[in-house]
Amino acid sequence: MTPRDMVLTRQGLRFMGRMWPCTIGKGGIRAEKREGDGGTPVGVHRIVGLLYRPDRMARPTDWAVPIRPGDLWSDDPTHEDYNLMVRAPYPYSHETLRRGDRLYDLVLLTDWNWPRAEKGRGSAIFLHRWRRPGYPTEGCVAFRPDHLHRIAGLIRHETRLIVPEALT
Repeated sequence: MTPRDMVLTRQGLRFMGRMWPCTIGKGGIRAEKREGDGGTPVGVHRIVGLLYRPDRMARPTDWAVPIRPGDLWSDDPTHEDYNLMVRAPYPYSHETLRRGDRLYDLVLLTDWNWPRAEKGRGSAIFLHRWRRPGYPTEGCVAFRPDHLHRIAGLIRHETRLIVPEALT
């Protein structure tokens, strides 16, 4: 571990000398992650991207990429675009990135099952805004909106999300 690592604990996410309250997947921490299990996967996950809604906020960092109308994330394990960003129209199972709610206004992408996804192992694990404290995700790690924005500004190229197996 390095000082730049984000480490998930039972109390929250430890990062940059601080504990950040967060929520995880409704399926808990999973050593054997599968598509649709609602689990947050054990492992060391690199942060590989940052997406944001330019109609709702200023660009949070110089490496952030805007979420455009029609941006989607493929979660169809039977399709070759599984666990990749795709564009509408897209006839296969997907998640809309430009949502009506504010959940994905700012999204940190991890390298979980990416870039060469294994079918059925689970699609994207994001760091995003929570619905409310304690409300679980579909497997992602979620934060208070102002905390997420601050975390995004602290991340550097070497930052990783560490989800210890001891939490299972």
